Amino acid sequence: MPTLTDRVWSPYLAGVIIGLLQIPAFLLADTALGASSSFVTAAGFLASTVDSGVAQIDYFVSHMTSGKYFWQSALVIGIAIGAFVSARASRSGRPSFSGAWTRLVGVRSFWARSAMAFAGGFVMLLGARIAGGCTSGHGISGMAQLAIGSFAAVAAMFAGGILVASLFRRA
Repeated sequence: MPTLTDRVWSPYLAGVIIGLLQIPAFLLADTALGASSSFVTAAGFLASTVDSGVAQIDYFVSHMTSGKYFWQSALVIGIAIGAFVSARASRSGRPSFSGAWTRLVGVRSFWARSAMAFAGGFVMLLGARIAGGCTSGHGISGMAQLAIGSFAAVAAMFAGGILVASLFRRA
């Protein structure tokens, strides 16, 4: 059995463990695994502190009043804390970017790469909300429930990933 001190886990074992997390998610929180909704919950609460009119928008209200979205927010916070603890325990060191990234983009500054990563993450999150869920929501939860839309979303994610990987490979 892998431990937090291992630098790498088997992706098959990790996938099984993540898949098994569906069971307590459905039994205890009556919701599926997912992450992108937690950002809507956080944005709704932050925006409502500046403008009380946000509390009138149905999209935000549904995320700010449902317990399942608070559970997903706790999941996202736990993922970040767990990744930090695991990186420290395995002595993984400072994260680095691949040589292909540097050749393709040509950016070496930590802050510039961080800004690009943030912008890319924002675009990805926007796409996830437009698609009605993120990779974990569609790939793990939606496919486990045999949702046709999730199968289509995952196929599109793989197609996009293959396209981007082929562009990086040429660099």
